[in-house]
Amino acid sequence: MKIAVVILNWNGTKLLEQFLPSVVQFSKEATIYVADNASTDESVAFVKQNFPEVEIIQNSGNFGFAKGYNKALQHVNADVYALINSDIEVTENWLQPISKIFEKEPNTAIIQPKILDFKNKEYFEYAGAAGGFIDKYGYPFCRGRIFETLEKDLGQYDDQTNLFWASGACFFIRSAVYHELEGFDGDFFAHQEEIDLCWRAINKGYIIKYNSESVVYHVGGATLQQGNPLKTYLNFRNSLLMLTKNLPKKQLFIILFPRMILDGVAGIQFLIQGKGKHFWAILRAHGAFYKLFRKNYAKRDKTQSPKYYKTKSIVYNYFIKGHTVFNDLFRI
Repeated sequence: MKIAVVILNWNGTKLLEQFLPSVVQFSKEATIYVADNASTDESVAFVKQNFPEVEIIQNSGNFGFAKGYNKALQHVNADVYALINSDIEVTENWLQPISKIFEKEPNTAIIQPKILDFKNKEYFEYAGAAGGFIDKYGYPFCRGRIFETLEKDLGQYDDQTNLFWASGACFFIRSAVYHELEGFDGDFFAHQEEIDLCWRAINKGYIIKYNSESVVYHVGGATLQQGNPLKTYLNFRNSLLMLTKNLPKKQLFIILFPRMILDGVAGIQFLIQGKGKHFWAILRAHGAFYKLFRKNYAKRDKTQSPKYYKTKSIVYNYFIKGHTVFNDLFRI
């Protein structure tokens, strides 16, 4: 099985200096690519000088995460794409457990490893943790991370299990499936495009998995910090677009209306906290959603999975009932 490890980069010289060595050291069986989104720093020169074995793909502009990968992967020939952020430290034998699943399970299309916090390696990392799900209204959460609560890794998610979405921070996908689905939605630019892609894969009957035997460490927020209003804007806008594209038709407007009310409540919370820029970001996100609604409605597949959510409301469970740990919600 031919694996391509593809790192999307934009002005990330320092990150490449710190994290590319581990990728090169522990990915001998793969071809490594740096896909550069028209950086203006020394990223490309650094890779050429220090890692001549790494292939470089140069995009003509900064296309963001979604379109940036779509452009770059047109030039990559492999059976499996391992898409990793430039702030990921990989570990020894991180590729082998993933390869085994792909070889044994032809209907498994997407896999995520265990993602721990690079800065605090005993804890799960925000962007993916031990695999993702969404609630009825499209709010994402993870095993090991619900909203701002991060769990310590005590082996509670040392398993293989099916997911609803895998983190774009370290995202394995069969190349044939990636192209069948026409890749990430370029209109998203960044944030939640991986959830949208996973949802579309599930609508086609594919399986998404988590495998704890593969472990990586993620810095998180290296491109956009968690408190950046642009991040808020993209998350709220893209979540609404994702629901528009993928919800079962009979549930579409029944779900969208209360979801937008919940967004309004979040906006009021930002105002109370003195975070006016984030309140404005939500307003802008809703305005952009109205403008893009017709275009994204036209992207809907013929079939949608009727059972897409893990719980009715993660907001209610977390903020009202006080369930901050995944296993408190879903004990087997």
